Formats: sequence, structure tokens, C-alpha cells
Amino acid sequence: MKAIVLGAGIVGTTSAWFLNKQGFDVTVIDRQPAAGMETSFANGGQISVSHAEPWANPGAPKKVLKWLMKEDAPLLFRLRADARQWRWGMQFLRECTPERTRHNIIQMVNLGTFSRSTLQELRAETGIEYNCLTKGILHFYTNQQEFDDALEPAEIMREFGCDRKVIDANEAVRLEPALATVKDKIAGATYTEADESGDAHVFTQNLSKLAADRGVQFRYNTTILGLDVEGGQISGVRVRGQDGQVQVLKADKYLLCMGSYSPMLVKDLGVDLLIYPAKGYSATLKIDDASKAPSVSLTDDEYKLVFSRLGDKLRIAGTAELNGYSTNLNDVRCKAITRRVMELFPGMADPEQAVYWTGLRPATPSNVPYIGLSKVPNLYLNTGHGTLGWTHSCGSARSIAAIMSGQQPELDFAFTGISSKMGEPLATA
Repeated sequence: MKAIVLGAGIVGTTSAWFLNKQGFDVTVIDRQPAAGMETSFANGGQISVSHAEPWANPGAPKKVLKWLMKEDAPLLFRLRADARQWRWGMQFLRECTPERTRHNIIQMVNLGTFSRSTLQELRAETGIEYNCLTKGILHFYTNQQEFDDALEPAEIMREFGCDRKVIDANEAVRLEPALATVKDKIAGATYTEADESGDAHVFTQNLSKLAADRGVQFRYNTTILGLDVEGGQISGVRVRGQDGQVQVLKADKYLLCMGSYSPMLVKDLGVDLLIYPAKGYSATLKIDDASKAPSVSLTDDEYKLVFSRLGDKLRIAGTAELNGYSTNLNDVRCKAITRRVMELFPGMADPEQAVYWTGLRPATPSNVPYIGLSKVPNLYLNTGHGTLGWTHSCGSARSIAAIMSGQQPELDFAFTGISSKMGEPLATA
């Protein structure tokens, strides 16, 4: 059985790995010269089951209005004459009810927990290296209201198996001494010991090499032009290679893992994916004074930033800008990140030496990804992971490989196009 995976980011590469383990003859297609070169390149580095509260929650509409058009806002919704953006925004508002928020938290906790354990199994099996740290994730709050609002979601997460403990400022500083300089500003914190961190780009590249050793074919520098349809199903993928030649690649089953670019490829097939790019930023700093830098992965919830130690560097990532497909760096937003780092960890590094990056995270209004079968019989979906592609990659890949093999996935999740054990409505992709 042949499978073609469209996209070689973290989601596409892990999918190829698990499809190969299921016995598929796998080809992966990507326009970049190597795996993990776009959204997976310089993300925040967290394997964060505890980051399961969706952007769409009861407190979000008020925050979005407050942040509207504010250049350095954590979530910048820059209104455009773009019907897809407005449609996405309207559905986002519908997801902000307490009932939908609870449902979406449960989906993400279940997927995140399964994915984290799958990653751990893969790591034990292969010995793959990627600057992995297993010191947990500490969420801290410098705003009392933000902390108070986090307590109910944290309780839901604990109810469904994510042990996100509520702690005070003293315990936060005990766990991460680098926070001592702002201890008096910390209103409260939570700590999830089982969470991890690591370099998603390094992981993706190393896993692609392991997969290639097992027979997976990676066709890089190859642009996907479109999907051909015959008899109501995909008959081939039209691609242009590095030499400029156009050809059609054929398989039995096709898996869409193209992140923010997924909707455009399948729109003409009647597959409607409500995914919009949320441009995220990161800064990577070389650590000058290790005693002043965090070693536990952190989440600064008020500023929507995450911090992960990657060897002798600190990766800080976050914020979201809903402003189309541009990947141009906004200097105001870049400087806002390093300014916050210096407020928290003065003397840790030279902010002038920061390496900035931006990537388009494929966000659904609910933050729940599309994993499953589309309305086209041999086209499958593993896309729309938003800010949690690294966290959810191994679990969603293992699940879609099972689905494509005709098996029931182990994961309790509202899969697209197949019946859900939770009794929730099916997604209509």
C-alpha cells in the first residue's frame, strides 16, 4: 500500500514515520530543501500538555477588543478584507462559550497526553537526540486576574489526566531559581512535572534521516501544484521538481500535512478546512550567564510567551498575529519579546544578539486539529495544529497511521470523518 504525505514539517515527518511502521510504502513531498524548515524551524520547544486552554475561551473576546490593532499585543487581530479571516473570526467567537471551551480542552489534553507518551516511546526506541529536557513546564502569572482565570481550566486538565498543580510564588522560585528577580510580581503559578521541552527542528531533521534509513522516500525541493481527481477520489499529485519538470505522483492514499497552506490545496475538492495562519514569533538568545537563565521550561501567560532551554541557548516564542500569509518580521513585536526577557532575566544574555524568526502556525478557531478522513475517500488529514504541532505531532501521527490502516486509534478524540467515542459532532471536512 503506497502513501504520499504532503508536507515534511514536524507533523508530516512523524506521520511518515508511523505510516512506515504500519507497513506503508511512503513518499513525502516538500518544497523546502530539508525537513522541518518552515513552521517547525524555530518554535517554542515545549511538549506542553498543560497548554490545553484554547485561545477561544470566555475571556478571549474582551482581550481581543483590548488588543485590537495594538502593535505589540500578545494576540494581534489585524482586520483585513479577507472573507476567510472574517469567517474564521466568527467561528472563533462561537468557540468562546464555557461548554465549547471545556470540550476543546478535553480534546487537547487527551491528544497531548497520548502524544507525549508516544514521543517518549519513540525516544526510547530510537535514541533520537534533540536537546530534550524532562524538567516539566511551569506557568507563571504576573497578573492576579490572569491567574484566577487559569484555575478552572487547570482543574479540567487535572480531571482528564494532566497533573497541572497550582503552586505559589515561593514554590515557583524553588523550582526555577532564575525567577527570583521577579518573585514579588508573581501572583501564582502552575507546574506540570510530566511536560518536556526540546528542539522541534532538530527532532524533525533527525527523524527524517531515521525514516529515510527505513525506506521512506523524501522528495525535497518539490512544489505541490495540485491534486488530480478521478472517480471521486485522488488519482495523483501534480508536482514540479527542482529541474522545473512537472510530473504526477501516484499512491493509494494521500495525507495532507501542509499546515496553513492546507485549505488552498483541497478547496476545489469540496474539502472545507477552517484554518488560518497565526503568525508566531521567536527569539533565540545565546546564554552569557547560565546562573541567570531558566532551565525549566516556562510559560509567561500574561505575555503569551514560552521559554525553553536548548543547550547553551534560550528560545523564547509566542504571540500571534492574524494578518494573512506574510512572514515579514515586525520589529515592534520582536523587540517586545526580548524586552520581556530582560525584565524577567536581566544579565542573562545580550538582547542585541537575538536571532528572530517568524512562522505561520495553522490555527483552527477551536485550536483542535483536523485528524482523520476527509470527504474524499482516499484523502486523509493531519493538519491545523496551531501552536501545538510539536506537542501533538507524535500522537496525531500515530493515530492517523492507524486510521489509514483501517484500525481504530487508541486515542479518545473527536476525529474528523470517523465516529467519535465521545459522542461529539463530527467535523465536516
